[in-house]
Amino acid sequence: MTDLIALRQKNAQRWTNAKLTRNFDSTATRLVSPDAKSRYQAVSAMTGVPWPVIAVIHERECSQSWMRSLAQGDPWDRISVHVPSGRGPFKSWEDAAVDALSHCPPYAGQNKDWSIGTLLTVLEEYNGLGYAARGAPSPYLWAGTDQYRSGKYVRDGVYDPDVIDSQPGCAGMLRSMQALDPTIAFEGAAHAPADPNLSMPVNSATPAPTLPSLKNPARGSIGAWIAATLSAISISKGK
Repeated sequence: MTDLIALRQKNAQRWTNAKLTRNFDSTATRLVSPDAKSRYQAVSAMTGVPWPVIAVIHERECSQSWMRSLAQGDPWDRISVHVPSGRGPFKSWEDAAVDALSHCPPYAGQNKDWSIGTLLTVLEEYNGLGYAARGAPSPYLWAGTDQYRSGKYVRDGVYDPDVIDSQPGCAGMLRSMQALDPTIAFEGAAHAPADPNLSMPVNSATPAPTLPSLKNPARGSIGAWIAATLSAISISKGK
């Protein structure tokens, strides 16, 4: 049985270390487009699942087709035949999405912790824990990053170690979506350290320290005593 606590920690560490090995820009642009985002947000409001999570599931399960179910990619206007089977038919893509998130394993709508490690593990559970059982990174998450090399379940229960998943992984999509939409943020998320050769930005809001001078002597110095004496004489003459 998979240790989910350990898997959450492992996925959080992978997120921190991950670097993209493919270009996710075109996919991310589609997923954060205003029309798509509004539909994902509507389902998010009904389920509690963050809209970026819904977006990447939609891409993985059915290449963002609005005619197919978030649950497994089957048409939502008929009864599903793939796992989870027997779902539907539904009146709309949104209805099918709510059912997939609320009433089908891993019951993502029941989750309350959306920190990055748990978020990624919920996504991995959505696809299945077969990779975790092998001690391998799931391509559902990590395809297109340096955390994944090869290995894929080509059909239910059949694993091929030499197949490379060509679909974009959820982690890479989320990282690229963040770059396009600054409202996307994940609790506890960290990235790999920046290139040390890059100069640190100057914070213009922090003033540079003022060096001691005759006009601004250091406290307790002779200059401070002289300044105080001159100030007292000036005040006395002014009376």
